[in-house]
Amino acid sequence: MAEVSAHAREAAVAIEATDATLGAVVRGVRLAAMTDDEWNAIHAAFLDRGVLVFPGQFLTDAEQMDFGRRFGELMIESQPFSNERADGSLRGREDPVMQLFRGNESWHTDSSFQPVSAKASILSARKVPATGGETEWADMRAAYEALDDGTRERIASLCAHHSLYYSQQRIGAAGDVTAKGLAELHGTARPGSAAGEDDGGASMPGYRQEQVVPLRPLVKVHPETGRPALYIGRHAHDIPGLSEEESRLLLEELVEFGCQPPRVYGHHWQVGDVVIWDNRRVLHRARPWPPSEARAMHHTRVAGDPATETALNVH
Repeated sequence: MAEVSAHAREAAVAIEATDATLGAVVRGVRLAAMTDDEWNAIHAAFLDRGVLVFPGQFLTDAEQMDFGRRFGELMIESQPFSNERADGSLRGREDPVMQLFRGNESWHTDSSFQPVSAKASILSARKVPATGGETEWADMRAAYEALDDGTRERIASLCAHHSLYYSQQRIGAAGDVTAKGLAELHGTARPGSAAGEDDGGASMPGYRQEQVVPLRPLVKVHPETGRPALYIGRHAHDIPGLSEEESRLLLEELVEFGCQPPRVYGHHWQVGDVVIWDNRRVLHRARPWPPSEARAMHHTRVAGDPATETALNVH
């Protein structure tokens, strides 16, 4: 690993880049009590590396939300993502919530299926299994840069629709199963969550069968760095101007190409770890873990700027 960011040196924050084209491990800072210099270093590293890992933070829900608000308005404040129920029992494989988690084992970017997609996501580890349950991220900026000129030219003006119901159906989860899983998952949100605690999440755009399926370019220019990246993943489908089969093949080829070393970083969670990533630049996926073990993560999601993250067909 190598040190990155002049801001980090000034703030005495230790930021070490991973061996991949994205990701850095950040030490020497307490996220719940950052100075302005430390925040500037972290923000610069976030834009540079796309994924930041903060070991041993042990944030409370309120502290995690405060950290998220540094990056913008929250669309999800504090959401448990766990296979463990409140009574301590574990959900089975066919449980609707577990069907959502299984879908998240495919490469995706958060909220691309909503009218305004996410800017950043934060996960903190509360319980981790002895084996499995890692999270991986793939660098779509580096993937775009590695494409040959012909592919770049081919996709320059292409767009794709994004749908959670589409991606869940591809793994065998029918629409009613997805709706039930979402209602249960978001119905367990803690008080103050933006995930629709009064109606099981049904009021959240994109968390019910979509009325308008968002249309987004395959190539996204990052609004802060100005650098292009592939904007694809499991929710993307049906490229206008291509057949269903042509769309599927192209999107699968792009994901397969993009999500290869050295463009992939994987994190083995320890309790207390916090990770934030830039949805405008990376894909991510969860890895499976033994169904007999609990995995409990808490999720905070930062809304994208409507000026740059609103779907093309949403007015």
